Amino acid sequence: MGGECKYSCETATQTLAWIQAIIDFITPYTFLINPHVVNFFKDRLWENVDKEWIDCLRTEHIQNILLIPSGVVQDHWPTSLKVFILKLQSMVIHREKEDLQMILPGLKMVSLNSVLAQGMNLKKKHEVEVLSAVVSSIANSVRAHTIVDVGAGQGYLAQVLSFQYQHSVVAIDACSHHGSVTDARAERIKKYYAAQMRKSGSGMQSLNGPKTITSRVLSTDILKDLTKMTLDRNDNEQYRLKGGNQADNGKLHYAKYANERTSSVLAGLHACGDLSVTMLKTFLECKEVKAVVSIGCCYNLLSEEGFGDAGSPCGYPMSHALRSTGLSLGKSARDLACQSAERWKSLEMDAGINNFELHAFRAAFQMVLSKYYPEVMINTPSIGRKGKALRRRHQRRSVESQLYLKDNTSSSLSTELSHKYYLSEHFADGILGSTVERQALSSKVRYNERAGCGQTKSEDKYSLFRNFCESGLGHLGIGPSHSIDFQEIWKEAEPFCDIIGPYWSLRAALGPLLETLILLDRLLFLQEQGSALEAYLLPVFDPNLSPRNMAIIAKKIGTDLNS
Repeated sequence: MGGECKYSCETATQTLAWIQAIIDFITPYTFLINPHVVNFFKDRLWENVDKEWIDCLRTEHIQNILLIPSGVVQDHWPTSLKVFILKLQSMVIHREKEDLQMILPGLKMVSLNSVLAQGMNLKKKHEVEVLSAVVSSIANSVRAHTIVDVGAGQGYLAQVLSFQYQHSVVAIDACSHHGSVTDARAERIKKYYAAQMRKSGSGMQSLNGPKTITSRVLSTDILKDLTKMTLDRNDNEQYRLKGGNQADNGKLHYAKYANERTSSVLAGLHACGDLSVTMLKTFLECKEVKAVVSIGCCYNLLSEEGFGDAGSPCGYPMSHALRSTGLSLGKSARDLACQSAERWKSLEMDAGINNFELHAFRAAFQMVLSKYYPEVMINTPSIGRKGKALRRRHQRRSVESQLYLKDNTSSSLSTELSHKYYLSEHFADGILGSTVERQALSSKVRYNERAGCGQTKSEDKYSLFRNFCESGLGHLGIGPSHSIDFQEIWKEAEPFCDIIGPYWSLRAALGPLLETLILLDRLLFLQEQGSALEAYLLPVFDPNLSPRNMAIIAKKIGTDLNS
């Protein structure tokens, strides 16, 4: 079993000690953190890893490899490898969902009816159901007049807070289409509730959906101005910034102002990148904001000190203490922080090995680009990120299918669905083009139980690799070239294909620890403000359904921050 976290973050001193322990641990392992797996063959990345670890893991059962990010070790592994994994795991923040009703007195969890849940998949329904109850509880505890849903998307959270919990809600999103969808959906929900009230003879009650604002939240100043707006509860007009989504010389011009100020709570369900950071800073700087509930995501999109424009505010690090250490992460580490141990351990054996072999194809394709098209690697740095939305869609469907199948069908069918999803996920990442090619690979590639070592004949693997490369080149707008010696590239890469799974799993094990560091930095930023507020980290979602499940919750309890 993995080690239990032995650290605490109840006080700033404890949080800083935890952060320092993480820094001390990860510093010797930059050779795992900083490189990208696509350069595995090109840069011979396995040569930087302890040879005893590699020799052991390259023949290990695939299921044991997939459990490494969860902190599970095997007795026969080298002692140094077990120490690495267990010590790492002992510093990862506890992510299992807490009993929220014990932690948040007065919290009332209500299941969403079919009308409010319409259009939500299982993951989104779980998130909105839980977070709406948490945000409502926090808003009631600080007696806030308004809840501001930041990065509201299509307004699912805002609508539940408005219709089910009867809060005054403002939904802010950068996309005007999302605002229109939110309003249209709110009107349908309102008609349903009105019909229910007529049927029951309870009399017509006030039904107010969330007010929508279209604005890019580019800074704390913009978000502060938005939170100061008091909207008439009987006015369903959608608000937009005049002159588009831009600020005019740092000043915002609104369609409507209000004379009186109101107290508010900021809420963000997976507010992307720096948006979560902006929420926390606005909470401190805006006296109208009494509390914040923020669940971040997309750490790869965070701005970082030393990696952006000089003098501009950055999303990492936030705390003074962590800035003073001079620790830089870089994009590769921030990408790695998005890895989920829960998703790794949920992989079936075939899907896991397919995962690793597709990484091998992608890494070998990088050798093709490096040798024959080096300008593409310079001018198109994100070629491996194609199809992100497709991967996420398949991911959601896979989770829902497996949860359903758990109680209704055989495990073999669940395995097949998982297998198909992970093929789709990594084909998208590896720039494979046509559905025909995906199906061909899916039907041809069959594996044994060793990590990354397939039973497919060598010539078949080469054929699959060549198809992969040709499809990838076509995706990049590069026509077929007879000058490329694909066989030479594959001959160089193939002897080390069985190492890519162990290497990638060791790297992925560091992901939850890097996420812990980022979350603790945000918490410490709030704790550094002193006794004028209380702040804590709370796992609110089931991590198997929603891996980004850690909420930062903070409330003002004094007057120091309101002056």
